[in-house]
Amino acid sequence: MASPGRLLGARRPLNVLGLALLLTVVYVTSVRWLGPWDAEQPDGINIAASRSRDILKHVDPLIGTVNGGHVFPGATLPYGMAKAVADTKSPGENAAGFVSGDDLILGFSNLHDSGTGGAASLGNFPIFVHPGCPDDDYTKCVYRVSSRPVQRVKDSVVAKPGYFSIELENQVRAEMTATMHTNLYRFSFRDEGHVKRDGQDVPASELKTTRPLILVDLQDLGGSIRNGSVQVFPETGRIIGNGTWMPSFGQGRYSGHVCVDFSGGSIVNSGTFLGNNATHKQTYTDDLPQRSKNPSGSAGGWMQFELPRGDEILARVGLSFISTERACLNAEQEIPDFGFERTLGEAEDAWIDKLSVVQVEAEGISEEMQTTFWSGLYRSFLSPQNYTGENPLWDSSEPYFDSFYCIWDSYRAQHPLLTILDPAAQAEMVRSMIDIYRHEGFLPDCRMSFCKGFTQGGSNADVVIADALVKNITDGVDWETAYAALLADAEETPYLWTLEGRGNHESWEELNYIAHDHMDTRGSGPLSRTVSRTLEYAYNDYCVAAVAEALGHHQDAEKYLSRSGYWRNVWNPEQEDLMETDDGHTQVTDFVGFPQPRGMDGQFKFQSTRTCSPAENMDSCYFDTHLAFYEGSAWLYSFYAPQDMAGLIDVFGGADVFTQRLDYFHSSGVAYMGNEPTYLTVFQFHYAGRPGKSAEWVHNYIPSQFNASINGIPGNDDCAMGAFSSMVMMGFFPVAGQDVYLLTGPFFPEVRLESRRGTPAVIRKTGEMEGKYIHSAKLNGKRYNKSWISHDFFLNGGLLELEMGHEESPEWGTRPEDLPPSHAPGLAQRV
Repeated sequence: MASPGRLLGARRPLNVLGLALLLTVVYVTSVRWLGPWDAEQPDGINIAASRSRDILKHVDPLIGTVNGGHVFPGATLPYGMAKAVADTKSPGENAAGFVSGDDLILGFSNLHDSGTGGAASLGNFPIFVHPGCPDDDYTKCVYRVSSRPVQRVKDSVVAKPGYFSIELENQVRAEMTATMHTNLYRFSFRDEGHVKRDGQDVPASELKTTRPLILVDLQDLGGSIRNGSVQVFPETGRIIGNGTWMPSFGQGRYSGHVCVDFSGGSIVNSGTFLGNNATHKQTYTDDLPQRSKNPSGSAGGWMQFELPRGDEILARVGLSFISTERACLNAEQEIPDFGFERTLGEAEDAWIDKLSVVQVEAEGISEEMQTTFWSGLYRSFLSPQNYTGENPLWDSSEPYFDSFYCIWDSYRAQHPLLTILDPAAQAEMVRSMIDIYRHEGFLPDCRMSFCKGFTQGGSNADVVIADALVKNITDGVDWETAYAALLADAEETPYLWTLEGRGNHESWEELNYIAHDHMDTRGSGPLSRTVSRTLEYAYNDYCVAAVAEALGHHQDAEKYLSRSGYWRNVWNPEQEDLMETDDGHTQVTDFVGFPQPRGMDGQFKFQSTRTCSPAENMDSCYFDTHLAFYEGSAWLYSFYAPQDMAGLIDVFGGADVFTQRLDYFHSSGVAYMGNEPTYLTVFQFHYAGRPGKSAEWVHNYIPSQFNASINGIPGNDDCAMGAFSSMVMMGFFPVAGQDVYLLTGPFFPEVRLESRRGTPAVIRKTGEMEGKYIHSAKLNGKRYNKSWISHDFFLNGGLLELEMGHEESPEWGTRPEDLPPSHAPGLAQRV
């Protein structure tokens, strides 16, 4: 155990055996893409090659659109930039625009992020539709965002991949679909049934208008616009505009451009507006002095139409971060004919193509569970967003992805899932991260709207890059530059490490942990999260070591592997677990030993082991925390040393104690599955030789917290919630940054995944099909007793047969040689 006078880490002798297991030579080569099923299949596997639209009927984009899920349910493509949806008046909840419930509708905006925490993100260039103005007088319509909200028609929302529609109580029905950079809206106007006016039911026919008015606002969801301009062209029916806004979880500003064209109705009036004042003026420029007279920030352009035969008007919204000319070009090239059904069909095809790399045998599986699975898989492709060709910051031939919200969340599940299902896109994301380093000096930790986001813990792009290398995601990746980027994280202090890189390097180098009272003299950042950052920096250094050895930097590999042992230096072996009883007294549990903040003098400082858990002060350790842990308790972080699980179990006091404590963590109300660091703890029983306990908790959390209800995820999605549930239901979960997948029984009788080599990777259940425990396994016909599998299975394909039972097996995955590696092997390139 560590003590004030004897620290563990770089000053310890290097574990040569661990290094030998961990690091082997990587031969970096490119791989050939094959068609989905263009190679011979393993014996006994029946593969259906059809890419059926039936997949889409099991996707419910509305899951997670309440209670902080912040899921974007609107129309978009995989990784699409254009994202159209109805925005709701739901302060604190509408980070992705739309929230299910009965909140008023503000309009339909065109750029969104999905699953983020914190403030509303994007929501730029909202469109609002008036079915008519009083007396058909455009000056009598309302324009300001605070004046125009309208009630939705109950149960009118329809959300499907590539499509969203809603009916409003002002007679308007809005449908929308999307291409990569363009949204297409179809507005229709009801004259049947009843609508609401001043809270009263009125026959729609009495309100029938002949002159609807459509406005385009320059505001965003967060009300952050700083300047902008708009111009209308009544001769052609075009509105162009631009604005500058602030990101939702970072620093800086970004600009965007819009080009809106209409089809279906002849134009009778047009102009611009500021607040609720509309004029025929065709050009409007907003600056800060003008904005001070306009508290809502609403300003934009409008057009009034004669309602056409068929009662439909289409609005095509081209988007760009480069220029209005580019926005118009995007629209004209992607949707030249205003063809709504064609555009929708192509969007559906794009989603089918992305999702159909997975096939499942669903016999005996409820519709709810199928919806849980496919909806989670769908959400995993919503972000990051592919902004390639739309980067205004620098010229580059490399891909550019944005909306990494945040890598601290996504590295644990989403990126490893994409590595299996969409390796081409994952390679482009890695290349994008490296290109950000080339031009800005550090890898992103969180990034949105071309701005640097706030760091949450370690430099976790390091994990994504290591994960890519060990799993052969190498196409087009410049590994020497990637390694330079990792060294920048590991050795250089940014001026402001609240936005990138790591802070407190002096403490890390001299004390081998981050002291809670250390003042960084090289840069600045929050003086908090010292324990969680110590634990994350240690794992980040493990990932640097893995890449270093793979690229032949052997001395560096030894250095960083040794530094990965610094997690031990914040472990207080004497710290007791204190809990408050219902009568207000403090009770000491039987559990001793937890990570704790530590000063420069080596002395530990007490922080409650339960703070920032559902059991105590849940909301006390988010971004602005003063505490030593970030978004998790000392209980949660006591399990975080994925590079050295054997050492961690030893610190706990052995496998039995580790299992007991991990089981207590999940059963006592301390664990919170709404945050990504808890994911791996569900499976860490594997390391103690109890994979059956992992299976128990998998089947507890699904479906209790991950299900097909509208509230079917336990926290904001980050595209990681969906990745977690879909991988778990397929029967595995990754240890990100290592060539290790921990195995549990899949929820389906059979799962088939496309591989890069053409032969599918098939996971098939045998035995007691409803059993949750694996009793035995075969890999390609040979007995397989390990509780984990390497990426070779997903890369090359094969057949994994799992015999299931209703009781925990004392044999499968329980022997020391069957446990997942503590220092992961498998950096050897598989070609």
